[in-house]
Amino acid sequence: MTRRMGVEEEFLIVDGDNGNPLPLGEVLEQLSDFPRLTSEMKQEQIETCTLPRILLAELADDISAGRKSADAAARRAGARAAALATSPLPVESTIAPGERCAQLIERFGLTAVEQLTGGCHVHVEIESEEEGVAILDRIRIWLPVLLAISSNSPYWNGVDSRYASYRWQAWSRWPTTGPAAIYGSAAAYHREIGQILASGVPLDKANLYFDARLSHKHPTAEVRVADVCLFADDAVLLAALVRGLAETAARQWRGGVDPVPASAIQLQLASWQASRYGLEGELADPLTGQPRGAFEVVMALLDHLRPVLEEQGEYNTVEFLLYQVLNRGTGAAVQRDSCARAASTRDVVADAVHFTGLPATPLQAGHGSTLAIRG
Repeated sequence: MTRRMGVEEEFLIVDGDNGNPLPLGEVLEQLSDFPRLTSEMKQEQIETCTLPRILLAELADDISAGRKSADAAARRAGARAAALATSPLPVESTIAPGERCAQLIERFGLTAVEQLTGGCHVHVEIESEEEGVAILDRIRIWLPVLLAISSNSPYWNGVDSRYASYRWQAWSRWPTTGPAAIYGSAAAYHREIGQILASGVPLDKANLYFDARLSHKHPTAEVRVADVCLFADDAVLLAALVRGLAETAARQWRGGVDPVPASAIQLQLASWQASRYGLEGELADPLTGQPRGAFEVVMALLDHLRPVLEEQGEYNTVEFLLYQVLNRGTGAAVQRDSCARAASTRDVVADAVHFTGLPATPLQAGHGSTLAIRG
């Protein structure tokens, strides 16, 4: 099965001159001609969403078009759109109007007040909820690796956090985030969700922010662990990896292969390590839980997905995009390089606006999705 997939990206709205975040989310939603551009809980953000796609080339075009449209709408309001998962500059964010946002502030206080973070969410089609839960149970050990690859939030309110993904740290303050235990069945999944909602802590199903979950709106498994990626290419890579993981997991389930029995706390530690170092240190080996070089862990992920990626004609593309991240660095590494060159986080924002606008590497439109050769 070649599953349809879709990508949601959350962008920071910034002043094009000084880089300061601007509360223009609802303004941009009204100004844009792009139908899949929506405002978020914080007015300093705007979200784009692709159509469900099978071909990686079409998804790449959608991601590039969404970024272009977000920036075009921002320009109309005298601003720019930047794929930054946290603000490099100090900001007091603005809550969107509406009863639900007011309820979030009332319930969660400073956690909601300070929650100006941008993620990248990948939806992958599932045949049934039973299959979807089986996928969640089997991909959970690999999600910290996706966090490391996507890490793009080293700064928090003007300060270098020393983390590659400080977004993950800030996001983890919500009570319903992080890895889940192995469910085993759709019935067990829904029992768990029911018990969590019955606790009265989350407002509703939309307030369940696990690293991966069944979507409450679409017939998809939704992976939410990643930072919004600085480069469109990295968002394409993330989507390809998530789809590869989902299909590999579904085949394991149908073949009677049990999930790796890692505990939720083990995976929490693995995500912390990925958040702290990105690809510039050690990561937890998904199969053993032991520290291992980031390059080796990323190559283990590629090897894990190889049968599915080769069958779908995407192995060469994914390999290229992975090596591109390893050679160029994650968004976090690029942000720190920008700051080191100019000694100013304002220049980090300016560079991020530029990198956000770079289109994804052209892919052939055919099913194989092989990288086109650049002249």
